[in-house]
Amino acid sequence: MRVGVFGASGYVGGELLRLLLSHPKVEVTAATSNTYAGEYIYRVHPNLRGQTTLRFIKSDPEKVSSLCDILFVATPHGVSSKFIPSLLETGIKIIDLSADFRLKNPKDYEKWYGWSHNSPETLEKSVYGLPELHREEIKKAQLVAVPGCMAAAGILALAPIVKSGKIDVDKIVIDFKVGSSGAGVKPSISTHHAEHYSIVRPYKPIGHRHTAEIEQELSLLCNRRVVISMSAHAVNMVRGILSTCHTFLNEPVTSAEVWRIYRELYSGEPFIRFVRDVKGLYKYPDPKIVVGSNYCDIGFELDEHAGRLVILSAIDNLMKGAAGTAVQDMNIMCNWDEREGLRYLTPHPI
Repeated sequence: MRVGVFGASGYVGGELLRLLLSHPKVEVTAATSNTYAGEYIYRVHPNLRGQTTLRFIKSDPEKVSSLCDILFVATPHGVSSKFIPSLLETGIKIIDLSADFRLKNPKDYEKWYGWSHNSPETLEKSVYGLPELHREEIKKAQLVAVPGCMAAAGILALAPIVKSGKIDVDKIVIDFKVGSSGAGVKPSISTHHAEHYSIVRPYKPIGHRHTAEIEQELSLLCNRRVVISMSAHAVNMVRGILSTCHTFLNEPVTSAEVWRIYRELYSGEPFIRFVRDVKGLYKYPDPKIVVGSNYCDIGFELDEHAGRLVILSAIDNLMKGAAGTAVQDMNIMCNWDEREGLRYLTPHPI
């Protein structure tokens, strides 16, 4: 299968190339970058030196689509919706890692992103690309919208307990700690080393865009409106997200019941791991342990004093939060083993 990456010079584009170049069932035939057109890929992504002699080409959607059967799109928000609708007419399959086709209600783009959607009719055709919730739809999809990184961590942490009806869905609070790569490759004052080193900095205590995705997907699960209060913090790590989800119980539950709820929904899921140990240092999910992998680690604790269930999840924001899920989606669309090209174990220590 010929695959291309549109917008391949960023961190997510680099991760896509890393995964696809070692995938046994695909050949990377195109990688675009207007800034680096003509340059070897390894000059931007040095970890790929010796793995490919491919050069970046200009970002011409029609030309790139003619070179591949599946196109991964890793452009800034608001870009892909300008050209993807016309590309779909060619029959090509597209996996979009931007936010342009994640939300089903066009008005949500005005509220959360500040712009009117270029192609609201295409939103109906897109499938939200979280395999654990939409596997059957992804199998038949032509356009898949990969979840946002924090949205993926939050949804996977909360989906089973929200679906169970055991918690108050009007009062869910999520605290996210996010690595610096989540800000993308383009430098800014906030990502400058002197300003980012040794921080735990709240940068979006309210109103984060990923709120819309989490509410959309969890509301679908329980057939009623779910309200999410989320806050995001930049922390002193390069990769990874830790979500701490505070939920409030409608009725008392036991640890055994919580385990049953989570195991029922995620039975057989290849990239969900449960972490709740009584010994050792790593008793709970930890981003350090999933770096470079497509795993989402999930754990919990019951707070009987406050009638609270605290759920924790950890992912690599560039993997399960972006490129890893995109490749998993491709595998599903092509009826391949979902683990193909994703069988990486994390080195430790890092």
